[in-house]
Amino acid sequence: MTLADQLAQLPTPALVLDERRMLANIERLRRRMAGLGVALRPHLKTAKSVEIARRLLADGTGPATVSTLREAEVFFAAGVRDILYAVGIAPQKLPRVAALRAAGCDLAVILDTPAQADAVVAASRAAGAPIPALIEIDCDGHRGGIAPDDDLLLDIGRRLHAGAALRGVLAHAGESYGAVGEAAQAAAAEGERAAAAGAAGRLRAAGLPCPVVSVGSTPTAHAARNLDGVTEVRAGVHTFFDLVMAGIGVCGLEDIALSVLTTVIGHQPARGWILVDAGWMAMSSDRGTASQAVDQGYGLVCDVDGRVFPDLILVSANQEHGLIALRPGSDAALPDLAVGTQLRILPNHACATASQFDHYDVIPAGEGLPLARWDRFGGW
Repeated sequence: MTLADQLAQLPTPALVLDERRMLANIERLRRRMAGLGVALRPHLKTAKSVEIARRLLADGTGPATVSTLREAEVFFAAGVRDILYAVGIAPQKLPRVAALRAAGCDLAVILDTPAQADAVVAASRAAGAPIPALIEIDCDGHRGGIAPDDDLLLDIGRRLHAGAALRGVLAHAGESYGAVGEAAQAAAAEGERAAAAGAAGRLRAAGLPCPVVSVGSTPTAHAARNLDGVTEVRAGVHTFFDLVMAGIGVCGLEDIALSVLTTVIGHQPARGWILVDAGWMAMSSDRGTASQAVDQGYGLVCDVDGRVFPDLILVSANQEHGLIALRPGSDAALPDLAVGTQLRILPNHACATASQFDHYDVIPAGEGLPLARWDRFGGW
Protein backbone atom coordinates (compact mmCIF):
# COMPACT_ATOMS: atom_id res chain seq x y z
CA MET A 1 0.00 0.00 0.00
CA THR A 2 1.42 3.39 -0.95
CA LEU A 3 1.88 6.22 1.54
CA ALA A 4 -0.98 8.11 -0.12
CA ASP A 5 -3.23 5.08 0.25
CA GLN A 6 -2.39 4.81 3.95
CA LEU A 7 -2.92 8.50 4.59
CA ALA A 8 -6.25 8.30 2.77
CA GLN A 9 -7.50 6.10 5.59
CA LEU A 10 -6.88 8.76 8.25
CA PRO A 11 -9.56 11.20 9.39
CA THR A 12 -8.47 14.77 8.74
CA PRO A 13 -7.01 16.95 10.00
CA ALA A 14 -4.23 14.67 11.27
CA LEU A 15 -0.75 15.36 12.61
CA VAL A 16 1.78 13.54 10.41
CA LEU A 17 5.35 12.92 11.52
CA ASP A 18 8.11 11.80 9.15
CA GLU A 19 10.30 9.65 11.39
CA ARG A 20 13.21 9.55 8.95
CA ARG A 21 13.45 13.35 8.86
CA MET A 22 13.05 13.55 12.63
CA LEU A 23 15.85 11.07 13.27
CA ALA A 24 18.13 12.95 10.88
CA ASN A 25 17.39 16.21 12.73
CA ILE A 26 18.12 14.61 16.09
CA GLU A 27 21.38 13.09 14.88
CA ARG A 28 22.49 16.36 13.28
CA LEU A 29 22.46 18.23 16.60
CA ARG A 30 23.75 15.24 18.58
CA ARG A 31 26.83 15.08 16.34
CA ARG A 32 27.35 18.82 16.56
CA MET A 33 27.32 18.88 20.34
CA ALA A 34 29.64 15.89 20.48
CA GLY A 35 32.04 17.74 18.20
CA LEU A 36 32.00 20.74 20.54
CA GLY A 37 32.46 18.52 23.59
CA VAL A 38 29.28 19.65 25.35
CA ALA A 39 26.39 17.60 26.75
CA LEU A 40 23.00 17.92 25.08
CA ARG A 41 19.91 18.28 27.25
CA PRO A 42 17.03 18.00 24.73
CA HIS A 43 13.85 19.94 25.40
CA LEU A 44 10.84 17.62 25.35
CA LYS A 45 8.18 20.36 25.27
CA THR A 46 7.85 20.24 21.49
CA ALA A 47 7.26 16.50 21.30
CA LYS A 48 5.35 15.74 24.54
CA SER A 49 5.66 12.09 23.54
CA VAL A 50 7.33 9.17 25.31
CA GLU A 51 8.09 7.50 21.97
CA ILE A 52 9.92 10.58 20.73
CA ALA A 53 11.70 11.10 24.04
CA ARG A 54 13.16 7.60 23.71
CA ARG A 55 14.68 8.66 20.40
CA LEU A 56 15.84 12.06 21.63
CA LEU A 57 17.56 10.88 24.80
CA ALA A 58 20.75 8.90 24.35
CA ASP A 59 19.89 6.21 26.93
CA GLY A 60 16.28 7.09 27.66
CA THR A 61 16.91 8.41 31.17
CA GLY A 62 18.09 11.94 30.43
CA PRO A 63 19.33 14.55 30.69
CA ALA A 64 16.12 16.24 29.56
CA THR A 65 14.43 19.64 29.70
CA VAL A 66 10.71 20.22 30.23
CA SER A 67 8.43 23.24 30.34
CA THR A 68 5.64 21.87 32.55
CA LEU A 69 5.50 19.70 35.65
CA ARG A 70 3.05 17.48 33.79
CA GLU A 71 5.86 16.76 31.34
CA ALA A 72 8.21 16.01 34.22
CA GLU A 73 5.70 13.59 35.76
CA VAL A 74 4.94 11.73 32.51
CA PHE A 75 8.55 11.42 31.42
CA PHE A 76 9.70 10.39 34.88
CA ALA A 77 7.07 7.65 34.88
CA ALA A 78 8.56 6.52 31.55
CA GLY A 79 12.05 6.25 33.04
CA VAL A 80 13.58 9.71 32.57
CA ARG A 81 15.50 10.53 35.75
CA ASP A 82 17.49 13.73 35.08
CA ILE A 83 15.07 16.58 34.34
CA LEU A 84 15.33 20.37 34.30
CA TYR A 85 12.06 22.28 34.64
CA ALA A 86 13.07 25.34 32.62
CA VAL A 87 10.29 27.77 33.51
CA GLY A 88 10.58 30.12 36.49
CA ILE A 89 9.25 28.26 39.51
CA ALA A 90 6.00 29.32 41.15
CA PRO A 91 6.03 28.63 44.91
CA GLN A 92 2.71 26.75 44.68
CA LYS A 93 4.35 24.17 42.41
CA LEU A 94 7.14 23.25 44.81
CA PRO A 95 5.22 20.45 46.58
CA ARG A 96 4.94 18.65 43.22
CA VAL A 97 8.65 19.21 42.65
CA ALA A 98 9.43 17.78 46.09
CA ALA A 99 7.18 14.78 45.46
CA LEU A 100 8.96 13.97 42.20
CA ARG A 101 12.33 14.27 43.87
CA ALA A 102 11.23 12.05 46.76
CA ALA A 103 10.18 9.43 44.20
CA GLY A 104 13.68 9.38 42.72
CA CYS A 105 13.59 12.03 39.99
CA ASP A 106 16.56 14.41 39.91
CA LEU A 107 14.37 17.41 39.08
CA ALA A 108 15.88 20.90 39.14
CA VAL A 109 14.07 24.24 38.91
CA ILE A 110 15.03 27.71 37.73
CA LEU A 111 14.43 31.14 39.22
CA ASP A 112 15.53 34.76 39.06
CA THR A 113 14.23 36.44 42.24
CA PRO A 114 15.08 36.32 45.95
CA ALA A 115 11.42 35.51 46.69
CA GLN A 116 11.61 32.35 44.58
CA ALA A 117 14.91 31.41 46.19
CA ASP A 118 13.36 31.79 49.65
CA ALA A 119 10.41 29.63 48.56
CA VAL A 120 12.78 26.90 47.35
CA VAL A 121 14.65 27.08 50.66
CA ALA A 122 11.39 26.76 52.60
CA ALA A 123 10.24 23.84 50.44
CA SER A 124 13.61 22.15 50.91
CA ARG A 125 13.28 22.51 54.65
CA ALA A 126 9.74 21.11 54.58
CA ALA A 127 10.83 18.16 52.43
CA GLY A 128 13.89 17.47 54.53
CA ALA A 129 16.03 17.46 51.38
CA PRO A 130 17.58 20.22 49.27
CA ILE A 131 15.85 21.16 46.01
CA PRO A 132 18.37 22.12 43.31
CA ALA A 133 17.88 25.39 41.46
CA LEU A 134 19.60 27.22 38.62
CA ILE A 135 19.63 31.00 38.41
CA GLU A 136 18.23 32.29 35.11
CA ILE A 137 20.49 34.79 33.35
CA ASP A 138 19.20 37.40 30.92
CA CYS A 139 21.48 37.36 27.89
CA ASP A 140 19.44 39.41 25.42
CA GLY A 141 16.44 41.08 27.05
CA HIS A 142 14.07 38.55 25.55
CA ARG A 143 12.19 37.43 28.64
CA GLY A 144 13.12 36.60 32.24
CA GLY A 145 16.42 36.37 34.05
CA ILE A 146 18.87 38.75 35.68
CA ALA A 147 21.87 40.42 34.11
CA PRO A 148 25.13 38.55 34.74
CA ASP A 149 26.60 41.57 36.50
CA ASP A 150 23.56 42.25 38.71
CA ASP A 151 24.17 42.18 42.47
CA LEU A 152 21.06 39.99 42.78
CA LEU A 153 23.06 37.11 41.29
CA LEU A 154 25.20 36.71 44.38
CA ASP A 155 22.31 37.43 46.74
CA ILE A 156 20.19 34.67 45.19
CA GLY A 157 23.17 32.35 44.99
CA ARG A 158 23.94 32.72 48.70
CA ARG A 159 20.32 32.07 49.68
CA LEU A 160 20.18 28.89 47.64
CA HIS A 161 23.57 27.65 48.80
CA ALA A 162 22.67 28.19 52.45
CA GLY A 163 19.27 26.50 52.46
CA ALA A 164 18.70 24.54 49.25
CA ALA A 165 21.12 23.61 46.44
CA LEU A 166 22.69 26.03 43.98
CA ARG A 167 23.12 23.90 40.88
CA GLY A 168 24.24 26.57 38.45
CA VAL A 169 23.06 29.12 35.90
CA LEU A 170 20.90 28.99 32.79
CA ALA A 171 20.52 31.30 29.78
CA HIS A 172 18.22 31.21 26.76
CA ALA A 173 18.86 33.43 23.73
CA GLY A 174 15.22 33.86 22.75
CA GLU A 175 16.04 36.75 20.44
CA SER A 176 17.94 34.28 18.23
CA TYR A 177 14.59 33.27 16.70
CA GLY A 178 14.71 36.59 14.88
CA ALA A 179 18.38 36.27 13.89
CA VAL A 180 18.59 35.59 10.16
CA GLY A 181 21.56 33.59 8.91
CA GLU A 182 24.34 31.65 10.59
CA ALA A 183 26.51 34.68 11.37
CA ALA A 184 23.74 36.43 13.28
CA GLN A 185 22.84 33.22 15.09
CA ALA A 186 26.50 32.62 15.98
CA ALA A 187 26.66 36.13 17.46
CA ALA A 188 23.55 35.34 19.53
CA ALA A 189 25.16 32.09 20.65
CA GLU A 190 28.27 33.92 21.78
CA GLY A 191 26.19 36.44 23.73
CA GLU A 192 24.34 33.58 25.37
CA ARG A 193 27.57 31.75 26.23
CA ALA A 194 29.36 34.84 27.51
CA ALA A 195 26.47 35.85 29.76
CA ALA A 196 26.12 32.40 31.32
CA ALA A 197 29.84 31.79 31.69
CA GLY A 198 30.37 35.27 33.10
CA ALA A 199 27.65 34.74 35.71
CA ALA A 200 29.14 31.36 36.61
CA GLY A 201 32.54 33.01 37.06
CA ARG A 202 31.11 35.59 39.45
CA LEU A 203 29.45 32.92 41.57
CA ARG A 204 32.63 30.86 41.78
CA ALA A 205 34.72 33.93 42.60
CA ALA A 206 32.38 34.55 45.53
CA GLY A 207 33.00 31.04 46.82
CA LEU A 208 29.69 29.64 45.58
CA PRO A 209 29.29 26.40 43.58
CA CYS A 210 28.24 26.50 39.95
CA PRO A 211 28.56 23.01 38.51
CA VAL A 212 26.07 23.55 35.66
CA VAL A 213 26.26 26.24 32.99
CA SER A 214 23.27 25.64 30.74
CA VAL A 215 22.54 27.52 27.51
CA GLY A 216 20.50 26.94 24.43
CA SER A 217 17.94 27.59 21.76
CA THR A 218 17.61 25.76 18.48
CA PRO A 219 19.24 28.57 16.43
CA THR A 220 22.17 29.07 18.80
CA ALA A 221 22.73 25.35 19.30
CA HIS A 222 23.22 24.94 15.55
CA ALA A 223 25.39 28.04 15.12
CA ALA A 224 27.60 28.14 18.23
CA ARG A 225 31.29 28.11 17.42
CA ASN A 226 32.73 28.34 20.92
CA LEU A 227 31.17 26.85 24.04
CA ASP A 228 33.99 27.45 26.49
CA GLY A 229 32.63 27.52 30.02
CA VAL A 230 29.36 25.80 29.06
CA THR A 231 28.47 22.37 30.43
CA GLU A 232 25.24 21.66 28.51
CA VAL A 233 23.10 22.89 25.63
CA ARG A 234 19.30 22.79 25.41
CA ALA A 235 17.21 22.70 22.23
CA GLY A 236 13.77 21.35 21.34
CA VAL A 237 12.19 22.43 18.07
CA HIS A 238 15.18 20.97 16.21
CA THR A 239 13.41 17.63 16.60
CA PHE A 240 10.83 18.60 13.96
CA PHE A 241 11.92 22.02 12.68
CA ASP A 242 9.29 24.33 11.16
CA LEU A 243 8.80 27.27 8.82
CA VAL A 244 10.13 29.81 11.31
CA MET A 245 13.40 27.87 11.56
CA ALA A 246 13.54 27.52 7.78
CA GLY A 247 12.85 31.23 7.40
CA ILE A 248 15.93 32.21 9.39
CA GLY A 249 18.13 29.60 7.72
CA VAL A 250 18.55 27.01 10.48
CA CYS A 251 17.06 24.27 8.30
CA GLY A 252 15.63 23.67 4.85
CA LEU A 253 12.04 22.92 3.96
CA GLU A 254 13.14 19.35 3.30
CA ASP A 255 14.13 19.00 6.97
CA ILE A 256 10.68 19.80 8.39
CA ALA A 257 9.39 16.52 9.83
CA LEU A 258 5.92 17.65 10.90
CA SER A 259 2.88 18.41 8.75
CA VAL A 260 -0.88 18.53 9.05
CA LEU A 261 -2.84 16.27 6.74
CA THR A 262 -5.96 18.01 5.45
CA THR A 263 -8.69 17.47 2.84
CA VAL A 264 -10.03 19.82 0.18
CA ILE A 265 -13.69 20.53 1.00
CA GLY A 266 -14.59 23.29 -1.47
CA HIS A 267 -13.58 26.10 -3.81
CA GLN A 268 -14.15 29.81 -4.34
CA PRO A 269 -12.78 30.19 -7.90
CA ALA A 270 -13.52 33.90 -8.21
CA ARG A 271 -11.43 34.58 -5.13
CA GLY A 272 -8.70 32.08 -5.91
CA TRP A 273 -9.45 30.06 -2.78
CA ILE A 274 -9.30 26.35 -2.05
CA LEU A 275 -11.10 25.40 1.17
CA VAL A 276 -9.71 22.69 3.44
CA ASP A 277 -10.73 21.18 6.77
CA ALA A 278 -7.67 22.44 8.68
CA GLY A 279 -8.27 25.79 10.39
CA TRP A 280 -6.56 27.27 13.41
CA MET A 281 -7.80 24.42 15.59
CA ALA A 282 -5.43 22.21 13.60
CA MET A 283 -2.65 24.59 12.57
CA SER A 284 -2.79 26.89 15.63
CA SER A 285 -3.04 30.64 15.17
CA ASP A 286 0.73 31.10 15.24
CA ARG A 287 1.87 33.53 12.53
CA GLY A 288 5.55 33.36 13.29
CA THR A 289 6.67 33.93 9.70
CA ALA A 290 4.66 37.15 9.29
CA SER A 291 7.68 39.25 10.29
CA GLN A 292 10.12 37.27 8.12
CA ALA A 293 11.20 37.98 4.56
CA VAL A 294 8.77 35.32 3.30
CA ASP A 295 5.36 35.25 4.99
CA GLN A 296 4.04 31.70 4.92
CA GLY A 297 0.56 32.61 6.15
CA TYR A 298 -0.65 29.82 8.43
CA GLY A 299 1.44 27.18 6.64
CA LEU A 300 3.02 26.08 3.38
CA VAL A 301 1.05 23.60 1.28
CA CYS A 302 2.41 20.29 -0.01
CA ASP A 303 0.85 17.40 -1.87
CA VAL A 304 0.01 14.23 0.02
CA ASP A 305 3.53 12.86 -0.56
CA GLY A 306 5.11 15.98 0.93
CA ARG A 307 6.16 17.82 -2.24
CA VAL A 308 5.83 21.60 -1.85
CA PHE A 309 3.49 23.51 -4.17
CA PRO A 310 5.35 26.70 -5.16
CA ASP A 311 3.83 29.74 -3.43
CA LEU A 312 0.71 27.92 -2.21
CA ILE A 313 -0.04 28.82 1.42
CA LEU A 314 -2.82 28.72 3.95
CA VAL A 315 -3.72 32.41 3.77
CA SER A 316 -6.53 32.42 6.31
CA ALA A 317 -7.74 30.16 9.09
CA ASN A 318 -11.09 30.00 10.85
CA GLN A 319 -11.77 27.49 13.59
CA GLU A 320 -12.24 24.46 11.31
CA HIS A 321 -11.85 26.02 7.84
CA GLY A 322 -8.63 26.89 6.12
CA LEU A 323 -8.36 29.01 2.97
CA ILE A 324 -5.54 28.08 0.61
CA ALA A 325 -4.41 30.54 -2.05
CA LEU A 326 -1.33 31.67 -3.91
CA ARG A 327 1.05 33.92 -2.06
CA PRO A 328 0.36 37.61 -2.89
CA GLY A 329 2.44 38.63 -5.89
CA SER A 330 3.05 35.07 -7.07
CA ASP A 331 2.89 34.25 -10.78
CA ALA A 332 2.49 30.51 -10.12
CA ALA A 333 -0.61 28.71 -11.34
CA LEU A 334 -3.26 27.70 -8.83
CA PRO A 335 -3.29 23.90 -8.89
CA ASP A 336 -6.48 22.06 -9.78
CA LEU A 337 -7.29 20.25 -6.54
CA ALA A 338 -10.59 18.41 -6.54
CA VAL A 339 -12.82 18.08 -3.50
CA GLY A 340 -11.52 15.11 -1.51
CA THR A 341 -7.87 15.71 -2.41
CA GLN A 342 -5.54 15.29 0.54
CA LEU A 343 -2.77 17.80 1.19
CA ARG A 344 -0.10 18.29 3.85
CA ILE A 345 0.63 21.69 5.39
CA LEU A 346 3.99 22.56 6.94
CA PRO A 347 3.54 24.54 10.19
CA ASN A 348 4.94 27.89 11.22
CA HIS A 349 5.63 26.73 14.75
CA ALA A 350 5.93 23.01 15.41
CA CYS A 351 5.27 23.31 19.15
CA ALA A 352 2.02 25.22 18.69
CA THR A 353 0.70 23.03 15.90
CA ALA A 354 1.55 19.76 17.63
CA SER A 355 -0.24 20.96 20.77
CA GLN A 356 -3.55 20.83 18.88
CA PHE A 357 -3.43 17.02 18.61
CA ASP A 358 -3.41 14.03 20.95
CA HIS A 359 -1.25 11.77 18.78
CA TYR A 360 1.10 11.60 15.80
CA ASP A 361 0.43 9.51 12.71
CA VAL A 362 3.99 8.44 11.98
CA ILE A 363 5.55 7.63 8.62
CA PRO A 364 8.12 5.06 9.82
CA ALA A 365 11.78 5.34 8.94
CA GLY A 366 11.89 1.69 7.89
CA GLU A 367 10.92 0.73 4.38
CA GLY A 368 7.58 -0.97 3.81
CA LEU A 369 6.25 -0.44 7.33
CA PRO A 370 2.68 0.71 7.96
CA LEU A 371 1.84 4.03 9.57
CA ALA A 372 2.33 4.05 13.34
CA ARG A 373 0.50 5.96 16.05
CA TRP A 374 2.44 7.66 18.84
CA ASP A 375 0.47 9.28 21.63
CA ARG A 376 1.22 12.77 22.86
CA PHE A 377 -0.12 14.57 25.92
CA GLY A 378 -0.86 18.06 27.17
CA GLY A 379 -1.62 19.78 30.43
CA TRP A 380 0.44 21.53 33.05
